[in-house]
Amino acid sequence: MAGFFREKDELTCDGVSLSEIARASGTPVYVYSAAAIEESFLRFDQAFASVPHLVCYAAKANSNLAILKLLASLGAGADVVSGGELRACLVSGFPASRIVFSGVGTTDAAIRDGVAAGILAFNAESEREIEKIDAEARRQGRITRVALRVNPDIDAKTHPYISTGLAHNKFGVDIGRAREIFGRARRLANVGMTGVQAHIGSQILETPPLEETARELAALASELASRGFPLETLDIGGGLGVPGKGEKALSPREYAAAVLPRLAGLPFRILIEPGRAIVAQAGVLVTRVLYVKENRGRRFIVTDAGMNDLIRAPLYGAIHPIESVASSGGQAIAADVVGPICETSDFFARDMEIPEPSEGDLLAVRDAGAYGFAMASNYNFRTRAPEVFVERGSFRTIRRRETFEDLVRLERE
Repeated sequence: MAGFFREKDELTCDGVSLSEIARASGTPVYVYSAAAIEESFLRFDQAFASVPHLVCYAAKANSNLAILKLLASLGAGADVVSGGELRACLVSGFPASRIVFSGVGTTDAAIRDGVAAGILAFNAESEREIEKIDAEARRQGRITRVALRVNPDIDAKTHPYISTGLAHNKFGVDIGRAREIFGRARRLANVGMTGVQAHIGSQILETPPLEETARELAALASELASRGFPLETLDIGGGLGVPGKGEKALSPREYAAAVLPRLAGLPFRILIEPGRAIVAQAGVLVTRVLYVKENRGRRFIVTDAGMNDLIRAPLYGAIHPIESVASSGGQAIAADVVGPICETSDFFARDMEIPEPSEGDLLAVRDAGAYGFAMASNYNFRTRAPEVFVERGSFRTIRRRETFEDLVRLERE
């Protein structure tokens, strides 16, 4: 197993001390295990080995070029949601034939770039998007593959902000309209309707919603194929979660065992789009304690990382384990772990039991490899943290810390 473990009472990443990384890089700093990312990807790839498939990494989870390059080298596909992500994946070594584009509001420029690149498919979110893809493909003299993203009205049983498969969500088209949309698309000469796709949400830890989605997609794809549509792919999305305290993990093997029977015998290539499940547990945010204070009986551990660095707790109510990098030997206390941002919502944990740290101690916010740096901002004029990659027993900086000059470079007085 690769990743983060204690060695002689010190938290390490694949044998490299997080304290050493903090000394070299400063804090806050994101640290990723290359070996853990590789292991996670291979678990998905092997779980679906019994069928033709492609594991399309959801680049929005963490789009650092070093991580993209690693996954491309392993044979992964990519699921992108913007023109920027498309370009990042192409320059990182993903062949266009392994890229799907799943943008909710895909711009004309992104459609142009995707058509020109010859990507595996656009996961179109509306009939109008299909028409725009057709028009651009006609201008370029190409035939472009399109999969229709359908909304099956299935409850993923997750946080409402990351649920995407219910009727009132903005994503996809009503699955009941798919047949008529495919039918009208026959008149479009420059698109090939080659797939169907659904993604019902994130942080899913139970199989029933995933099984139901696979069953609905299989029925739809089979009917469309029987009507003469040249379907090639059936994309069941992603969404596997990272378990919190008291929750049970849903492994790639269990995921495959649950959905593959619903897809048995179908002549389609199965696509899956995991993101968080590949990179979340492969990363931590290392932060330094600035103050330990008490206010009317409530304890606060104030760190140098803030919600601009990792916004998931205030945004989603996400729970990230937090531990001391080096054992402090302090007595266990219940405290809020908070940042320096001028917002009450600037916290990483509420009433967390943790050995009382001292000023200057290092804490590691776990499971921060997904939607951590990717959602970071410069709020309060703060520079974003560096990112560090640990591989083969050493570490290197894969994104330097921003400077004040970086923040003002695009401004004009």
